[in-house]
Amino acid sequence: MTHALLHRFAAATRGIAMLEFALALPVVLLLGCFGIETANLAIANLRVSQIASNLADNGSRMGMMTSLSTVQLRELDINNALQAARLQGAAIGLGDNGRVTVSSLENVQQSYDTAPVQRIHWQRCFGLKRGTGYDSSYGTTSTTAGTDATKANAGTTSTGMGDPGAVVTAASGSALIFVEVNYDYQRLFGGTFMGPAKLRYVASFLVRDRRDLSQLFNPSPAATRSTCDKYTA
Repeated sequence: MTHALLHRFAAATRGIAMLEFALALPVVLLLGCFGIETANLAIANLRVSQIASNLADNGSRMGMMTSLSTVQLRELDINNALQAARLQGAAIGLGDNGRVTVSSLENVQQSYDTAPVQRIHWQRCFGLKRGTGYDSSYGTTSTTAGTDATKANAGTTSTGMGDPGAVVTAASGSALIFVEVNYDYQRLFGGTFMGPAKLRYVASFLVRDRRDLSQLFNPSPAATRSTCDKYTA
């Protein structure tokens, strides 16, 4: 009787597929989750890169044309460009988990200069993250820099912005917009598949118009300045 029962059990094959599935499921699940995490990291890298590039591009184009055929850059214009970046990064929580810095690197001779001077004239920011690795890595300015056309608010002299071997400078009489985006990647599965990762991208575009580089304008009703002493999402 026992021999017959064992023979029947050995010949039974209806549960083999279920058994194989149960044994393979943990491996398949781990590989699948790892693939999802890796793909999500790649997408986050693409998004942060595009945010930096789009913001620098927008910063190089924005402003209001005057009757003198020059373009005045206003605080309102900068706020609008920062808001566009904020909305673009909403899906990854850029404001809560990162820091965005926009700098105007200029090489001009103002009325108080004896020769053209390369300087970071002004900076504007948003994002809650702060400190080394989040705030600008290539020079900072005061909160009043660029707010008027005085030497006291001329900004910070500079030899260029960027990492060694990739430093950019403004051409004589011109300016460029330099954007830094630093973002703490938000992992889908915690620390299961990868450690903490910080994404960092920079982008720069030459100012395309005949911009008035004497100062940032803020006509009435005045817009709130997004100076880099503020840490807001």
